[in-house]
Amino acid sequence: MSWNLPVEIIGVILPFSELFSKKVWNYVQLMLIGAILTTGKRTVTSILEVMGLAFEPKFQNYHRVLNRAVWSNLQASKILLTTLVMTFIPCGTIVCGLDDTIERRKGKNIKAKGIYRDPVRSSHGHFVKVSGLRWLSMMLLVEIPWAKKIWGLPFLTALAPSQRYYQQQQHRHKKLTDWARQMIFQVRRWVPNRNLVIVGDSSFACLELLSSISQVASTFMITRLRLDAALYEPTPSRLPGTMGRPRLKGKRLPNLAQVLIDADTDWSKITLNYWYGEANRPVEVTTGVAVWYHTGLPVVPIRWVIVRDPFNRFRPQALLSTNQVHSAQQILEWFTRRWQIEVTFEEVRKHLGLETQRQWSDLAIARTTPLILGLFSLVTLLAHHLQDHFIWTIRQKSWYVKSLPTFSDALALVRRFFWASTFSMSSKSTDMIKVPRPLFDRLRDIAIYAA
Repeated sequence: MSWNLPVEIIGVILPFSELFSKKVWNYVQLMLIGAILTTGKRTVTSILEVMGLAFEPKFQNYHRVLNRAVWSNLQASKILLTTLVMTFIPCGTIVCGLDDTIERRKGKNIKAKGIYRDPVRSSHGHFVKVSGLRWLSMMLLVEIPWAKKIWGLPFLTALAPSQRYYQQQQHRHKKLTDWARQMIFQVRRWVPNRNLVIVGDSSFACLELLSSISQVASTFMITRLRLDAALYEPTPSRLPGTMGRPRLKGKRLPNLAQVLIDADTDWSKITLNYWYGEANRPVEVTTGVAVWYHTGLPVVPIRWVIVRDPFNRFRPQALLSTNQVHSAQQILEWFTRRWQIEVTFEEVRKHLGLETQRQWSDLAIARTTPLILGLFSLVTLLAHHLQDHFIWTIRQKSWYVKSLPTFSDALALVRRFFWASTFSMSSKSTDMIKVPRPLFDRLRDIAIYAA
């Protein structure tokens, strides 16, 4: 079955057609539309039902797009990143966020599942374990013009199995930081002529990872730093004729925990444009440069920043950047974008059905979750291109007032366009049923805003 999609849609998805054969591409287009329109579970059968193909005799062909067809997830990620960068940030520094999430899955045929700490249900005093798959996702952290807010747009996601899985496969364990380094280097090859800043949480405050990144031109990482980290002055100049192995570090510096309570510490007041939901947030910072060193590990030059709240509403914390030239304010503003990664994970679960897919073959599992996360970015792109042709409908409630579109509104806009333009109406008068306008609007809103 072939589809004649509107030009507004073709212009966005056409670059992906080079990944597939002509026959598979027809299936892909239908599955893409169905994945956007369907609600509830994002299974292949749900997609076929919403597309009116519940009685398709060759339904297995659609399953084979995920578990058998020859195409590359990695090349799809490259095309998606290129399109996102050209659309939202054609020049300047590219800021990406890196974080992992657990997809709750059960089943004896899912080989790569493991037992992990549930980041949603656990707290500082309560530990909850969950069975599932661990995914490491790279997202473009960029301001969406019509939302006037930073969004996390996933473009590259990889399955990072547990250590037990590698032991069962008799392979060397590949740590989360190893996956992170590989993904960062891959993105660096895709955007070779741009400054690249990677933002991550404390899981990526690893000297081996930071050292690898610091050796790549125009690539920097910002992450959290322990207050008790061993920091030193840079290596002093080596005098001519000095015998022995060159020194790796200079004099030991006070721990940041000591700097925090020292009465002589020089604190500066700055105002951040955004701080975890608050605009124009005043904070106090102190900063400096050092080398971070631990015995047997690489030496990493960093700029450290301690931030504290003059109103004592959050605990002081320390950050680092592998670029010593970055200012404290720039480091903080880039780092606070990281929270949008968690927002994206939640939006994908709520609106795009993450964790509802039911594939169990290795190839289908490796493809489906990255596709669902990438669908978030693709819907954002489609809404961005459609906004000039449609008027935004921002859903309001008495108890929840908003003035700018959110992802649910962007998804509703794309769905409304598909329902209005992709599915042609019958020309026979006997097929038409008159529906009162209030009822029609209510049915339409339920359909386009359903999760």
